[in-house]
Amino acid sequence: MKKEPIWTKSFISLFCTNFAVFTVFYGLVSTLPLYAKGILSRTDEEAGLLMTVFLLSAIIVRPFTGKVLDIVGKRKMLWISLLFYLICTVFYYFIQPFMGLLVLRFVQGIWFSIATTASGSLAADNVPVKRRGAGLGYYTMSTNLAVVLGPFIALFIIQSYSFDVLFIVMSVLMVVGVLTSLLIPAGNVPVNKSAKTKLALGDLFEKKAMPVAFLGSLIAFSYASVLSYLSIFAQEKNVLAFASTFFFVFAAVMLLTRPFTGKIFDEKGPQYILIPGMILFIIGLVLLAFMNSAVLFLVAAAFIGLGYGALVPSLQTLAVQSTTHERSGYATATFFTLFDTGLAVGSYVLGLIAIHYGYQNVYLTSATLIFLVFIGYLLIKRKQLRETAQ
Repeated sequence: MKKEPIWTKSFISLFCTNFAVFTVFYGLVSTLPLYAKGILSRTDEEAGLLMTVFLLSAIIVRPFTGKVLDIVGKRKMLWISLLFYLICTVFYYFIQPFMGLLVLRFVQGIWFSIATTASGSLAADNVPVKRRGAGLGYYTMSTNLAVVLGPFIALFIIQSYSFDVLFIVMSVLMVVGVLTSLLIPAGNVPVNKSAKTKLALGDLFEKKAMPVAFLGSLIAFSYASVLSYLSIFAQEKNVLAFASTFFFVFAAVMLLTRPFTGKIFDEKGPQYILIPGMILFIIGLVLLAFMNSAVLFLVAAAFIGLGYGALVPSLQTLAVQSTTHERSGYATATFFTLFDTGLAVGSYVLGLIAIHYGYQNVYLTSATLIFLVFIGYLLIKRKQLRETAQ
């Protein structure tokens, strides 16, 4: 039997749009702290606020996004949010006062939240149901590419040219992202004309997706140790020169294994991806904690990339599969709300651990948390097997 295609015109458009959004996101995340400190003469703590306010607005808005998509329509809301995300990107060129920059970050976080939820939900709607694991895995590759290319492009531009050139290049990239989104054809999910404008709890969170989303938040909590503190830890261990290579290896293993993990998820089941994914993630974090050379640093990157790269797309797919086709937007919003919350809380809590106990314990704590999640998952699967056997 011939398989339904994944790489349709609509899917390719969504892939390119999502890539543009996340390349700008990761490019700015990696360089704005340097901009705040070097150009605006701000402290480390103030520079850190640029990430905090962005995540804060994304977390506040995300629960309402499913309802907004339901009323306005996913495609239309994607276009609106991308346009405002582009406008925010352009404004970096003009805004110099630090408070103005904080307000801009907060506003851009709102449109980032809506754009990524709408795009992810449309991707889930456009891939064949029986190939959803593989399809959403391929879609996530656009984010994986952005993880590497965003910081790489941004750091290269500020080292070779200036921040003004960076803001222009990021703006041009978002123009391309907006244009590719216009190629997305009308989907088979109509605007819900009868959708009530009154909010209920079910409009903020998809109850069926909550267990998977909670699991995702714990993975994000541990991943915050890599996202927020890797460069400082690398500097402490005298391997800062290999930090960009770390993310290259991290993304490369995710991209290389993605076709296989998606296929296994669809054909054998999620446990065949989630269990090895957690084990690999734990190994990677432990290796990172005890890292004392560039070689071990990059080996840890490979293990973390394999583990994290297997877990997140699989959990996102499970969140979408937990509910109906019409509720995919709510499920996507719920997953990312808890995921972003895990990242934000993880960055803060692990930062406190770093101050009092050192960065090695940050990675050991993250590994321990994933180990506890792993044990919990095995116990739940064991209980489910007993219930089905009866």
